[in-house]
Amino acid sequence: MLTWTPPIFRPVSFMYSSITDAETGEVSTRIMQQRAKATRTAVIQGASSIFEEVGYGNASLSDVTDRASVTKGALYFHFKSKEDLALAVIAEQHNIVRVAGEKIAAAGLPALETMIAMCRTFGQQLLDEPIVRAGIRLTFEASAFNGDVKGPYQDWVTTMEMLTRQAQLEGDVRPDVDAADFARYLVASFTGVQMVSNVLTERRDVLKRIDDMWRFMMPALVPIDREGPGAP
Repeated sequence: MLTWTPPIFRPVSFMYSSITDAETGEVSTRIMQQRAKATRTAVIQGASSIFEEVGYGNASLSDVTDRASVTKGALYFHFKSKEDLALAVIAEQHNIVRVAGEKIAAAGLPALETMIAMCRTFGQQLLDEPIVRAGIRLTFEASAFNGDVKGPYQDWVTTMEMLTRQAQLEGDVRPDVDAADFARYLVASFTGVQMVSNVLTERRDVLKRIDDMWRFMMPALVPIDREGPGAP
């Protein structure tokens, strides 16, 4: 989804080539890979916590290693810089949102209900998931590290455009609505709603504000002779 390519690192079996299994005398590649994966996860979680609290500019890699309880060597094995780490957090945030969206899409709901459910789920993730909150903050601070963060927005706009077209075929969205324009407007509206909610209430009211957003948009979307499905 995100256009960023993770940094290349040596295979784990090379890094731990001197570590042997006590019984077989052979390197347990699978165990080493599991440890490396667990370390990478811990680093991303620790970094997310720091980035969410203080932002990119004020975060240090020492803070991250302390929060993640890993060594600097372990951090640098996976990420060569703070910028790489920030991009990894954004990528993980987008992956969390994407996976949840795919589950909703697989439920077989009408397209308009799917769009509403995706927005509500994203809003709930902003309340429940530190990585999601950190990724969103880093996206808005991307100019500080020259990060290309267009990918997640482009993906979401494309998804919403596709669902809008499907909702038109299902008769739940007016045929004269420009699907591409509406998709961009919806993503921009959601972004603004959650940002203002964060500023005013630290997102405590974000779900209500998302419901309000849809309540205001529905009259412009739904055909006059048809009630909109799942309208808040």
